[in-house]
Amino acid sequence: MIKKLLKRVFRRSAKAKTAGNAQIIPYALHNVPREQISYGAKRVTDGLQAAGFQAYVVGGAVRDLLLGKTPKDFDVATNATPEEVKRVFRRSRIIGRRFRLVHVMFGEELVEVSTFRRMIETEDAQTDEHGRLLRDNEFGDQEQDAARRDFTANALFYDPATQEIFDYHRGFADIRAGVLRIIGDPQVRYREDPVRMLRAVRLSAKLGIRLDAATAAPIATMKSLLDNVPEARMLDEVLKMLLSGHSVECIQELRKMQLHHGLLPLLDVIMEQPAGEKFITLALKNTDERMSQGKSVSPAFLFAALLWNEVLAAWNLLVAQGERPVGAMHTAMDEVLARQKKKLAIPHRHDAIMKEIWLLQQRFEQRSGQRPYRLLEQPRFRAAFDFLLLRCASNEVDNELGLWWDEFQDASDVRRQEMLQPEAAGGAKKRRRKPRKKTGQAS
Repeated sequence: MIKKLLKRVFRRSAKAKTAGNAQIIPYALHNVPREQISYGAKRVTDGLQAAGFQAYVVGGAVRDLLLGKTPKDFDVATNATPEEVKRVFRRSRIIGRRFRLVHVMFGEELVEVSTFRRMIETEDAQTDEHGRLLRDNEFGDQEQDAARRDFTANALFYDPATQEIFDYHRGFADIRAGVLRIIGDPQVRYREDPVRMLRAVRLSAKLGIRLDAATAAPIATMKSLLDNVPEARMLDEVLKMLLSGHSVECIQELRKMQLHHGLLPLLDVIMEQPAGEKFITLALKNTDERMSQGKSVSPAFLFAALLWNEVLAAWNLLVAQGERPVGAMHTAMDEVLARQKKKLAIPHRHDAIMKEIWLLQQRFEQRSGQRPYRLLEQPRFRAAFDFLLLRCASNEVDNELGLWWDEFQDASDVRRQEMLQPEAAGGAKKRRRKPRKKTGQAS
């Protein structure tokens, strides 16, 4: 009798409840314990709730935990204003102008806290001629905040205090079914923010879940809206894609949905050339492998790899026209970077690193005299050498060159001397200095 009663109670507790328009998913159904929430995020939600506010872990962290993945960071949403959040946490600062957020610091962990926002009514919305929202920053409640998020999987609110998930758009069911679905009318949401099309592809590839048919359908006819997105936002989304740890899958999905044209020259032309495609695929696989191992990846190195074939093509053309190799390389680099920045606002701080990596490639061919020793002393030698290995692996240059440098950099002084190649016949000769005239000597 007691066992039957306990089973009935457990079955009731394991069912989702509703509160207003939200479905409340209990711990017994989702199995995400409070212990999986980061220390900082728990401190923020506990602190805000103790001060009388609502506070939940939101977005990608909840989604990833439900998928059995480790979140990169934990964000919190609350009904407290930025000023109220700052009063609760001494070590915090308000950032942003149009979209104000609060960063709360706990040692090395930074927790981003946002106030619930609401969707602006259509008649009040400030948009451009293409329907892209220009103003979307008004406070609201939890349900309104869920409605303005992009995908159902990202609109879940986890309360660490009760271990319950608040779900307004059946995101929990979509995650369990392995589906990525946009909230609302896909055409309207893509017009509001065209970057959502790229985000849909990135998340689908990264999470290994399929894109809902209705969510995917309008993309083919609406992709031209991406031309109106500011370069800085495009760069941010492309970097997220390339540094997602699943860049190869992302690029494949982009090509499948014809979203790649216009993002990067490599995606327009290089990926359609066998040699270029092999080089880029190797570079992206190398990036994904480093990300999976928890190693850092330099965006400058990645962009250098992505744009290399275009630089190489421009350099070959200039050399064929009679320009000197070094001068031709400088011209080619400047042309490619100027052309690319019309699409993506690649920060200038990356330019110098990219150029150094490209310029050093010519010097790897010089294996006689003091040149190899001087190359080893270059600050970017390691990055340039890794770049050379990608070129060898893609058969752009002979693999023997990579093997030679791999041995030379770690060899003893005696072995290095043995490895040096003889000076080419007719090579540069030392200039003989003219004898200096003695003071007062007649000319």
